[in-house]
Amino acid sequence: MSSEQVGDQQGNRRPVPKLNREIVRVRDAMHRDFDRMDGMTTVLEAMSNLKYPERKAIIINKRHDDDENGIVMISDIGRKVVAGSKSPKRVSLYELMSKPYISVDPQMDVRYAARLFEQFRLARVPVVENREVVGIVSFTDLVLRGFEPYLAGKNE
Repeated sequence: MSSEQVGDQQGNRRPVPKLNREIVRVRDAMHRDFDRMDGMTTVLEAMSNLKYPERKAIIINKRHDDDENGIVMISDIGRKVVAGSKSPKRVSLYELMSKPYISVDPQMDVRYAARLFEQFRLARVPVVENREVVGIVSFTDLVLRGFEPYLAGKNE
């Protein structure tokens, strides 16, 4: 038992049991390799230059220090360009990007990140540390990596 205590609704104090489990962080589940492009890049140029299509997202660079990054999901391109019958030569990424976006910290426990994904119905988000995108993580990444300690018998 730990020396920490919590109170219930009646004001009674009880010790908080120390859980014996390995904490898996977002950093352990994220992908450090991802595509990053300028917002003025056309959809055709972007799709031609994707290095990591399996990430299913493109991070849009900041224009200046006080700006924020944007994100374009490949599914956005499908919905807004392909299904919308727009020319990929004429549509720029900035027209499709989401900004600001929901992000997670690399130190976050994957359990809390998974709750955030569920609460906001997210599929993937940027991982941001010190205002810089350091990776991308998907809900699937969180689940697969989060289960590893259980499969290895390290968590109860």
